[in-house]
Amino acid sequence: MPHVIFDLCIRDGACAEVCPVECIVPGQPEEEWPWFYIDPDTCIDCGACQPECPVDAIRPEEELGTEFPEYVGATQKNADFFKIGPGYAAKG
Repeated sequence: MPHVIFDLCIRDGACAEVCPVECIVPGQPEEEWPWFYIDPDTCIDCGACQPECPVDAIRPEEELGTEFPEYVGATQKNADFFKIGPGYAAKG
């Protein structure tokens, strides 16, 4: 299961810098896609991003359903960024 970024994200970017598969992308335009997003199809679930987040806005997907049920919709938002949103094109 992939890791997921949710709405506590402050767009720090440290998570993207350590991702070994480069699957974390800042949302663009920021007004429409305000967080960084993790591609669930590319994420290898290594967890390197999680300790880098200064506001604890990254969790394994399975924790969102149990420990953080209020963020369960974030899984779909991350997937939507890559399926219907700009996805990797946002990297520039």
